[in-house]
Amino acid sequence: MNLSDTPPVPPHLASEAPVAQAATPAPAPSTAPAHAAGLSLVNLAARQRMLSQRMILQTMLAAQGDPERQQAARRSLQIFTESQAHLEATPRRMEPAAARRIAGTYHGAQGVGPTIHAFIERVRTTLDRISEGNGRLAGRSLAELVQLTDPVLDALNTATTAFDEVGRAQSEAIMRELTGIVTDIAGIAREARVVSFNAQVVAARAGAHGREFAVVANVLTDITSEIDRLTRDAAVLADRSRRTA
Repeated sequence: MNLSDTPPVPPHLASEAPVAQAATPAPAPSTAPAHAAGLSLVNLAARQRMLSQRMILQTMLAAQGDPERQQAARRSLQIFTESQAHLEATPRRMEPAAARRIAGTYHGAQGVGPTIHAFIERVRTTLDRISEGNGRLAGRSLAELVQLTDPVLDALNTATTAFDEVGRAQSEAIMRELTGIVTDIAGIAREARVVSFNAQVVAARAGAHGREFAVVANVLTDITSEIDRLTRDAAVLADRSRRTA
């Protein structure tokens, strides 16, 4: 039968015909996945390195007929994929300089994003081939996956380094700001001590009429002493944080 002989779809059924829709990529998660809760970005990026090697080992064992390893490899792949999506989405929540650094690391001219995504797809394809029971295709796919071991590890190391540098830069900026605040507080405390001393002198000269003023001056002295103590503590903390950064 020719296509021209095909009867048309009745009008009352036309609305029931399925309509193909273009697939849209899933939006990147705005919050960290549950398995990444409590991890800093640099630690999450470092965990990706460990997961990549674990997935390769699990996939190799799955290819030898171990169904539990295949399930474990798929769980690792899901964690790896979700973590990668979260890491690549972080520039939207960063300051401009840090955002440019991370975005360039993944998607710049020398970005490592394509290598990481190729690795994800190769793991997924290899596991699918193993599930299908096609030993020849599974073996070929596994060999290609093993060849990606060093490239993906280099890519993940580059990403981890970028997050580490961004984190250090942010910590240094916070320390500079904290040091400036401590300096300002110390200056205010010095001025308050001078005011307190002058108030005590005036109260002493006023005799009985200056008693209430003397009480206020003494309270101000106590306050400035407490400010001095807190300033010293903050300075020590800032210096300790700077040394351990």
